[in-house]
Amino acid sequence: MKKIYLLFLLCFLAIYSCKSDEKIESVEAESSFVNFNIDAVPYAKLSTYAFFTGDLKNLNPNTKVIPYEPASSLFTDYALKKRFIWMPNGLKASYDADDKTLNFPVGTVLIKNFYYNTIQPGNTTKIIETRLMIRKSSGWIFAEYLWNDAQTEAELVTGTNFSSGSSKNISFKKDNGNVMTTDYRIPSETECLACHKLDNKPIPIGVKPQNLNITYNYPNGIKNQLQKLVDEGYLQSYPSNIVSTVNYKDTSKPLDIRLRSYLDINCAHCHQENARCDYRAIRLSFSQTTALSKIGVCVMADEPIDASLERIITPGNPAKSVMHFRLSSTDESNRMPLLGRTIVHDEGVDLLKQWINTLNQNCP
Repeated sequence: MKKIYLLFLLCFLAIYSCKSDEKIESVEAESSFVNFNIDAVPYAKLSTYAFFTGDLKNLNPNTKVIPYEPASSLFTDYALKKRFIWMPNGLKASYDADDKTLNFPVGTVLIKNFYYNTIQPGNTTKIIETRLMIRKSSGWIFAEYLWNDAQTEAELVTGTNFSSGSSKNISFKKDNGNVMTTDYRIPSETECLACHKLDNKPIPIGVKPQNLNITYNYPNGIKNQLQKLVDEGYLQSYPSNIVSTVNYKDTSKPLDIRLRSYLDINCAHCHQENARCDYRAIRLSFSQTTALSKIGVCVMADEPIDASLERIITPGNPAKSVMHFRLSSTDESNRMPLLGRTIVHDEGVDLLKQWINTLNQNCP
């Protein structure tokens, strides 16, 4: 009897063990992972990477594809953005300085999707483009993907007859209810480099510790973004005393901090040493703009518009400030930023105007 019972028990355990193994294998088979061969990228289709699971247009991130959002966002004709980071297994980025891009390892991919959720008619959602920056051993490269109208795929356009970029006519509704129509600019590789160039090499803009040192609402809870990267094995460590930018839309923050954060994300990548606009008189990175002269207060413009616009910032007088004029213009010969927008960012211009009106010093 004991022998029969023991035999039955062994058979039961064997069957249970097999079923357990089958369950584990099933989970592994259903799990999807990013497809990335550094020697083969950029791929012709965005879907080939498998950065996202399910319907591509839902942008549902795959395993280890980590969403992120800088404290303030670069203005791109009111486009919304969904950003992600993916890195090869076992590799980590390192911290250099608050205002320097994280030092990412070879194989890192930064993913930025541009979309609207109020496309007219009907307030529909439409993804326009996805931009990748891929870290190869030779440095960062750009890969621009243009979405089809069916929102089922995005095709690589970088390196084709797209060398001059293109435009896509769209109509969308702003938060205030106004409907805007514009030729949304999809940049060429040369145009991408114009803004992302430092020391004549391409470099990311927004992924600096000062911009990521804020919380993000992840599917499993709210967490500091830098800590999330550490927890995911994507970042070695970071200091606890980072001097950080803020969301320029947050009216609970001081006006000058909001403006400096706005200028940092929208303008500082060009207005710095060894970048596109390093010959100009201003330096607009967040770490430098504690000095009003760096923003241009009372500084004579290196390219005056006319006699009434001699200074970059004229205290108390937006109408006589070159920066206000350039941010308010859509003329390609006058507007700032030079690239990335075709329409005026009303909220950004208003923020600058408010700040200029608080200045009361007299210029020499």
